[in-house]
Amino acid sequence: PAFGQQIAWGESNAIVFANSVLGARTERYPDLLDICCAITGRVPAVGLHLTENRAGQVLFRLIDVPQAIQADDTFYPVFGHLVGRIAQDRIPVIDGLTVAPAEDQLKSFGAATASSGAVALFHMVGVTPEAPTIQAAFQGRPPGQIVNVTMDDLRQARRELSTSEGQQLDMVVLGSPHFSLAEFGQLAPLLEGRRVHAGVQFLVTTSRGMAQLAKAAGHLDPLQRFGGRLTVDTCILATPMLPPNIKVLMTNSAKYAYYSPGLLGTTVAFGSLQDCIDSAVTGRIVRDDSLWR
Repeated sequence: PAFGQQIAWGESNAIVFANSVLGARTERYPDLLDICCAITGRVPAVGLHLTENRAGQVLFRLIDVPQAIQADDTFYPVFGHLVGRIAQDRIPVIDGLTVAPAEDQLKSFGAATASSGAVALFHMVGVTPEAPTIQAAFQGRPPGQIVNVTMDDLRQARRELSTSEGQQLDMVVLGSPHFSLAEFGQLAPLLEGRRVHAGVQFLVTTSRGMAQLAKAAGHLDPLQRFGGRLTVDTCILATPMLPPNIKVLMTNSAKYAYYSPGLLGTTVAFGSLQDCIDSAVTGRIVRDDSLWR
């Protein structure tokens, strides 16, 4: 959808991305109500469909967070988990970034905020389309709350995403939100010449269309040689696909890390993409914590 376009979407990952990154306008629509919108060609004139309801409400300011951390692939899931926990259903505004995020980082940030909280729209100053300045993000209003985010805050949020450390691993799962073509491009070379441990399952979830693009680009062959597998058009949280022997998961997704203990009854370890691959190969949870010390 285009900037400003009125749409009716469901699923928390999707709506926060559409509202925040694309600048389209949607509420979080439940099943069947979105179908009603499609049939009538109308959406209710409420909530985030209206400009006046899209102003920021709470300001998050990064304080002395090194660029190396901001560039790391675990930063945005961790930061999003922290923001969602504090903002809940309010609209957060992020200021203080010194490394421009990629689209997939914005995607993972939004998914995290919509998991630990109920964020449907966020603004990043100088990044997202409705926030060229702080004043624009808040539509000239003062923030209802200001939160200074330090490295200690981020370290605590990172700890909250793991309930397992250093133990035998049953499964690595990637792709919540669904893996993009760029993410397949990052994954493929990291798998070359390696093989998943006999006791570990390695699963990537994505959309059917993206899987076709990844196959055409040659990104799925390394996954197959590694011993991993692909699932399309669903999610381990929504579809009962895990064997009963899967007790310990590892993921680079804050959404999977947040929901898996409660919905799947597993323990979980959160780590970088490289951590997930290294753990899958060794058969136990290993994480490089040097950057976060």
